[in-house]
Amino acid sequence: MKTKKLLLALCAFMIMGGNAVMAQEQTIPEEFAKENIFGLGEKNVAYQQYFIGQSYLNPLTKERVGTANVTFEPGCRNNWHIHHKGGQILLVTAGRGYYQEWGKPAQELKPGDVVNIAPEVKHWHGAAPDSWFAHIAIEVPAEGNSNEWLEPVTDEEYSKLK
Repeated sequence: MKTKKLLLALCAFMIMGGNAVMAQEQTIPEEFAKENIFGLGEKNVAYQQYFIGQSYLNPLTKERVGTANVTFEPGCRNNWHIHHKGGQILLVTAGRGYYQEWGKPAQELKPGDVVNIAPEVKHWHGAAPDSWFAHIAIEVPAEGNSNEWLEPVTDEEYSKLK
């Protein structure tokens, strides 16, 4: 009898948890979902330790030039990081976000903006506090390229965005 009750409780928990996830996914504004033409993708579990907030990853290519659509929930941003050797290109496709290089003011990003990130530049990018944000991230190929993930963008730094 205890096993049946435990099983029923577990099933109820799973159903309720599934509804919570569906409700969360339904909070994506319809206009943003239409703009985000490359799709939301899956929760970015592989790199979640390098993000504050929830991001989603939809790999578009893996051969030769790594290309992915990255979607950020409002307030989500990645840690400061450096692309060694190859650099990165961001093509903003939806929402509103920011890009900032170390020691420089943050730049607001909107659909159509292109950011060419040179190798060895410490930077971060992510959503505005009140907006979903998506960009295509293109890893520039180079011999021996790598990414170095650094410290998080603090709430204090992030709160200074305009």
